[in-house]
Amino acid sequence: MLAIAAAVLTVVLVNANVYSPQHQVRAYIDALRDGDGAKALGLLHATVPDANAALLDGPALKQSVAELEELEIGEPVEIDSNRVELPVRYTIDGTEHTTSFELEKSGTSWLFFNQWAFVPTTLPTLDISVVNEDEASLNGTRVALPDGKGEFSVFVPGTFEAHYTSQFFAAPAVESVVTEPAEAAEARLSLSTQATPKLVEEVTAQVRGFLDGCAEQKVLQPAGCPFSQAMNRVQDDSINWDIVDYPEVTIEPSNGTWIMKPLSGTAKLNVVEIDLFTGQAVPRELEQDFTFTGSLAVNDGNVTLTPVVEY
Repeated sequence: MLAIAAAVLTVVLVNANVYSPQHQVRAYIDALRDGDGAKALGLLHATVPDANAALLDGPALKQSVAELEELEIGEPVEIDSNRVELPVRYTIDGTEHTTSFELEKSGTSWLFFNQWAFVPTTLPTLDISVVNEDEASLNGTRVALPDGKGEFSVFVPGTFEAHYTSQFFAAPAVESVVTEPAEAAEARLSLSTQATPKLVEEVTAQVRGFLDGCAEQKVLQPAGCPFSQAMNRVQDDSINWDIVDYPEVTIEPSNGTWIMKPLSGTAKLNVVEIDLFTGQAVPRELEQDFTFTGSLAVNDGNVTLTPVVEY
């Protein structure tokens, strides 16, 4: 009798620790942490949708679960005689989350030990978009985003972070936590690309260079420039333009390209005017507000501003 009791106890213990549904879930989480997407997919019995697989293996996969802490696999909750639901509790940045998995009995081993398998499912997908770019960094991996958009298959649970950084344009990091497959449909990552300070600095230098070139022209109507002054007669060599207020450069995205807001500033003209009736020379100091726009081209690390002046 003691031998039979010991055998029964052994079966119970092995079923609970080696052949339990918790063991399958633990193996799945370990595969995610190892970045072993093939093993995780095999355990999950999941169908992979027609989407980018960059997050399903390697460093990007490991990064998706790097922030999971205090992980605890709970007790199975019976759905029916062959299926259970297993909650996995954990924290991300101190916030508690729960992901539930369904498993089913798939047979027995050595006649006594239950075998468990994940109920087959389809991996969720995560949508990512970026303004005016065709790539981004996703969980530390550079990914292509044709037309600024992409759909990526993901495992759950996971944390997904995207950002874009280049010399002249950048989008701050955005992050989403996906704990259940249904959440992925709502967990879109949208990158709002903006001009970097370096680009604004470069364009500002070109704007100032253009205006300084206009001010160097010793004529009342500098060619191709946004300011001018109509006067009947002035003293030779007395025309002197200065820019007293340079425009502030603001660059914004628009329909797949980059545009500048209208540029406004103030020029000052010092000139000696000749009175047509008396011939008297009268020094004049005149200020004039001006506005112009410009087209911007950024190619291969080169920035070109083309001023657009309307008369």
